[in-house]
Amino acid sequence: MTTTALAPTGSTRSTHRWWALTVLALAEFLVVLDASIVNIALPALGTQLHLDTAALAWVITAYVLPFGGLLLLGGRLADRVGHRRVFLIGVAGFVAASALAGLSATGGMLLAARAVQGASAALLAPASLALLTQLFTSAGDRAKALGVWGAVAGIGSAAGVLLGGVLTAALGWQAVFFVNVPVGIVVLAVIPALVGRDPRAEAQRMDVAGAVTITLGLTATVAALSSAGQLGWASPLTLGMAAAALALLAAFVIVERRAEHPLVPFRFFLNRDAATGNLVMLLAGGATTALFFALSVYLQEVLGYDALTAGVSQLPLAGALVLVAGVVPTVVSRLGLRSTVTGALVVFAGGILWLAAAGPAATFVGGLLGPSILIGAGLGAVFMTATQLAVDGTEAADSGLASGLVNTSQQVGGALGLAILGSIAAARAAGVSAAGGSTAVALSSGFSWLFIGAAALAVIGAGVAVVLRRR
Repeated sequence: MTTTALAPTGSTRSTHRWWALTVLALAEFLVVLDASIVNIALPALGTQLHLDTAALAWVITAYVLPFGGLLLLGGRLADRVGHRRVFLIGVAGFVAASALAGLSATGGMLLAARAVQGASAALLAPASLALLTQLFTSAGDRAKALGVWGAVAGIGSAAGVLLGGVLTAALGWQAVFFVNVPVGIVVLAVIPALVGRDPRAEAQRMDVAGAVTITLGLTATVAALSSAGQLGWASPLTLGMAAAALALLAAFVIVERRAEHPLVPFRFFLNRDAATGNLVMLLAGGATTALFFALSVYLQEVLGYDALTAGVSQLPLAGALVLVAGVVPTVVSRLGLRSTVTGALVVFAGGILWLAAAGPAATFVGGLLGPSILIGAGLGAVFMTATQLAVDGTEAADSGLASGLVNTSQQVGGALGLAILGSIAAARAAGVSAAGGSTAVALSSGFSWLFIGAAALAVIGAGVAVVLRRR
């Protein structure tokens, strides 16, 4: 596989690159963390703000909708306006919205803050990954940098359960939002010294029609999937959003085929590695989002863990992710990206299947420790290698777009996985409950089916990597 060299942004000195990577990865960590850290805090949050179950679901959805809908636009804006500039704007908005969320005294105020968080994350995430691909131009250094990046994304997903439990138990639900503020301020203060100014952007008209149709289309897609998980697939709202999503995405394709400077050039999809990376990220995102959502509920509602214990129980999973981060680049250099991502997906699926057998009376050592280690090892390697496949070899002018697309794949996949697997789990739990099973047994049975479905998504991802390599 060949790698297109990308010039570093501005006048960043090579000695600063690894420090810059640390700060960029830290910002990405916050973005991924905020998609999951709120889960364990929801019961306490709902009690204090007087939010029912439906309103609590919107605490998650209010973040996911603008994030998933605006990612492609955010990536293209970074290419046109400047990667560092858009990154700093995104971080500033994310910090301000996090502070507002922590200070929220009403449900409406919290939901508005979460929406601003999601929109800011849609600017921050693709711009930061684009900066990384331009800072590291050699194949070896870029592989290491993207390995760190992928590991951070995986760790953020797992750490949400850990930090959410610890912070909620120690400081209250507000802490899951306030934790972003000091970290974001450090990022804002340090990045200008590590990353040079953006070069003068080439004068080029923005594809406004493409931007509007894809943003609304992706937002409608995520909204339809979220609605399906909450209201059911036959709900008028779900069906209406799905129809709107199909119409808008079809309109986007028509617009892009006629645009002089399209938001998403179709030549981009001819890159087989990029196509593989995005498909794998779509499937892995679906498996991961459903897994961690169900796991947080399973630990508390089935096994009876409190928030702190549920969080601490995820330390082995997070530890496996960290250890894998240092090993995967060496494995990739020997086996290649596609073989590594295929093997990682198989390990990830194996860990989830093992977890599916845990049951309502599982002990930590006997039922959770082994699966957690396998899940952590597989997930860390999947995110690292899929991200590298998706952005490696991308032209400099498309680096923001590539970054936005891989993040979009993960977010849409997450919404899709949670909607489908959540519906399966709910139906199974309802059936067991109707047959006389206890609440714990019914929930455990439903989650077992969800875990099996998540493992199936990982296996399908492995098949995609194999098939696209052969063709």
